[in-house]
Amino acid sequence: MHNKSVLRNSFFLIFTFMIVEAVFGFVSNSLALISDAFHMLSDAAALFLSLVAFKIAEKRANLQKTFGYKRVEIIAAFINAIALIALAVFVVVEAIIRLFNEPEIEAKTMLLVSILGLVVNLVVAIYMHKSADTKENLNMKGAYLHVLGDTLGSVGAIVAALLVMKFNFTQADSIASIFVSLLIIKSGFGLLKDSFNILIEAVPVELNADEILAIIKGVDGVREVHDLHIWAISAGSNAIIAHVVVDDELSVGEISKMIKHIEHELFHVGISHVTLQFEGKIIGHKDELICEIKGKEEHEYFGHKH
Repeated sequence: MHNKSVLRNSFFLIFTFMIVEAVFGFVSNSLALISDAFHMLSDAAALFLSLVAFKIAEKRANLQKTFGYKRVEIIAAFINAIALIALAVFVVVEAIIRLFNEPEIEAKTMLLVSILGLVVNLVVAIYMHKSADTKENLNMKGAYLHVLGDTLGSVGAIVAALLVMKFNFTQADSIASIFVSLLIIKSGFGLLKDSFNILIEAVPVELNADEILAIIKGVDGVREVHDLHIWAISAGSNAIIAHVVVDDELSVGEISKMIKHIEHELFHVGISHVTLQFEGKIIGHKDELICEIKGKEEHEYFGHKH
């Protein structure tokens, strides 16, 4: 099933139950339920944001947006990660404050709603896991992590409700909220790191720059490689540009064969977009492997030096 359809259906399920959980959270005076309702609100917002991002990303590339709009999905994942962490930190602070008080909690109401919440979250989580790309697509992964966080929140609320009912241990409500929130923060930072690396155009973690360099240098006729840049346009869509120095006497036909061979080899290591500039020694470019891109006023135009 298409990621967009999964997000749309998941959004309606999550948003509907979020309203129910918020009402009963205030009725039962349960921070675990209220915090879980806030998580579900953030889930609904995250799912909606991801849905909008997918819609925008479908727009075709043009002369002003030559790479298209795929990076919008990464921006959505980045925002979702920040929202996930911020919400979890808020719940932790509120839970710590509550630890020093003993609020009255309607444990039975809390237990019933928590069980219903767990069912809804499990249904949505399994649905998303089986029907959408929650591993490679960071936008989808961000939405999925929000739902997993709610699933954990429901489990924590159930445990807290049972402890309150059995031992009148009202602090269990706050402790469960803290524990679940810390797990959510950990997942949020992972998503934040992955999306940030794409936004700053770092080498994707699944690629080995040394291996890629060895592939290019291993082709007969290649003398040097410089001005190398490896990055991801979006999750799973990797690109490379590089200057490749070859013998001056090579023909266009021979260079074309080299390009085809390099593209074939790089495709097998995960790079789908390859741009190579072939040149001879007489051009006189600097031969640094990593070229620092400078501003216009710092650029030496002659010889294309960086």
